[in-house]
Amino acid sequence: MTRFTREKWEAACDRLAPDVVAGGLRVLFCGINPGLMTAATGHHFARPGNRFWPVLHLSGFTPRLLKPAEQQELLSYGLGITNVVARATARADELTAREYQDGGRLLAEKVTRLKPHWLAVVGVTAYRAAFDDRKAAVGPQERVIGDTRVWVLPNPSGLNAHWTAATMAEEFARLRVAAED
Repeated sequence: MTRFTREKWEAACDRLAPDVVAGGLRVLFCGINPGLMTAATGHHFARPGNRFWPVLHLSGFTPRLLKPAEQQELLSYGLGITNVVARATARADELTAREYQDGGRLLAEKVTRLKPHWLAVVGVTAYRAAFDDRKAAVGPQERVIGDTRVWVLPNPSGLNAHWTAATMAEEFARLRVAAED
């Protein structure tokens, strides 16, 4: 694994991680915001402790465990990745309420344009802040954006320890089954 110097980490704060998107996706996964490792590498969910890629595979969305550097392969499965907030930070708690609100508005515009069947926000706290829905819980939401249905998934960060990879995979699999209908 590449070792990052202090200068590389600081430079990552100014970078944006490119979306992995296309029109008409089955599921558009939406992270909170890029971490510094994601910004430094340009690969979503790149931090080694992040469980997104293993959970995506365990839940049946991908036939094998993909590496962050293989993120473009998601498009061939009808999947994509974006973020609520584009700005990279070391931790999501560095984001402001205004960034979440603006991010929610921009995300809704992106979803309206791309028309995925499902928007899957990974992180209930981010979803609540971005869409001003204080009572939202993990699972399908009543909200729709155009014709796009919305599902909130647990945050796959290693900091979200009360969800195991197995329990996260169960929730991701519920969405996968719904997205197949």
